[in-house]
Amino acid sequence: MLTQQENERLTQVGPGTPMGELMRRYWHPIAAAAEMDERPTKPVRLLGEDLVLYKDKSGTLGLIDRFCPHRRVDLSYGIPEEHGLRCMYHGWMMDESGQCIEQPFEETVHPDGRFKEKVKVTAYPVEELSGLLFAYMGPLPAPLVPRWDLFVTDHAWRDIGFTMLPCNWLQCQENSADPVHAEWLHGVYGWYLAQKTGEEVPTWRQAMMRPHRRIGFTEFANGVFKRRIVEGSTEEDDIWKVGHPWVFPNILRSTTGTTSTEFQIRVPVDDENTLHVVYTRYQFPPDVEVPPQEKVPYYEIPLYDANGGLNVAVPLVQDFMAWVTQTPIADRTREKLGESDTGVIMLRRMLNEAMATVADGGDPMNVFRDPATNQCIEMTQEKLYYTPDRNQARAIYHSHQAYNPNIDEIIAMFPG
Repeated sequence: MLTQQENERLTQVGPGTPMGELMRRYWHPIAAAAEMDERPTKPVRLLGEDLVLYKDKSGTLGLIDRFCPHRRVDLSYGIPEEHGLRCMYHGWMMDESGQCIEQPFEETVHPDGRFKEKVKVTAYPVEELSGLLFAYMGPLPAPLVPRWDLFVTDHAWRDIGFTMLPCNWLQCQENSADPVHAEWLHGVYGWYLAQKTGEEVPTWRQAMMRPHRRIGFTEFANGVFKRRIVEGSTEEDDIWKVGHPWVFPNILRSTTGTTSTEFQIRVPVDDENTLHVVYTRYQFPPDVEVPPQEKVPYYEIPLYDANGGLNVAVPLVQDFMAWVTQTPIADRTREKLGESDTGVIMLRRMLNEAMATVADGGDPMNVFRDPATNQCIEMTQEKLYYTPDRNQARAIYHSHQAYNPNIDEIIAMFPG
């Protein structure tokens, strides 16, 4: 149980808040690169600030204040020019640094005036890596965008799933520090849902229903390995010996099938909303010829089904259901924590320590500044399955990956 003040410290992400200052030390994914080829402007809300992401005709990316400094209209409706974004209302134009570079009527009336030089809006750096666009909102110089192995390893294809969740980011990440929920939410509850529809319960779900006998947590350079022993397993099995990593502060790394590994990235939009990003890498067997992937496709993972209820037939949305039904900001002053919550307590401690590090002027965990250590950041992970068979792939990817319009093309590349 936390006090209200402690709960606010962990959940408030706006400018000047302790958690907001910590989160501003990291690069956050805000869009798929492919989105900007379809529409070159996009409204973005990140860490409580309203911004517009744009791509000008030269290919330069910008992330600036969403509202024009002239009359405060929404620049997500603006016009990308060769070197900047022009307001559609009176033609003022800003570049990626936030500097106003044109004021058409003002310059006509005052050809020698310097008014535009005095006008500058908030702007943040944007970088692309492996199909994702990342934004950094912290103090300069900016650190490096982490080159996690899922982003940069060869012989793979990738895709990106997005869902906007009406809840605080911490509810999502605390789930990653909680091994026991898998037995009940994805095992027992999934079996209950299958019973209601007459669906055959797959073997992987039956395996998830095995009772937990022991859980453990080990910090490592990039976060924490969560470990478990379930009925029928021992300390020699991967689920204990290797473990399942979550990456500080807001990423879960997960094996999702016979061939795929994913990041679930919980991006704090504001105190009450989270952009959930699922970044999947499909790793092909060495003997499969893998053509270049020209664009990383993106898709929406729907939170609601056709009837307006939560789309809980999808295992990932079962997690979403658990998070959003805690209300937008969970009331941690009323919770009763037990032995299964050891990892949740550990996460909160690590976050508090990182906020103190930032307040003292230091860099928290996973802020990278040395290019030599940022070529490919690898980590181990438990291996539950690895049988790159096409029929198994079809069975596994009935879940959120099924919303990727290119999933059949990916499956067709597997043997079998």
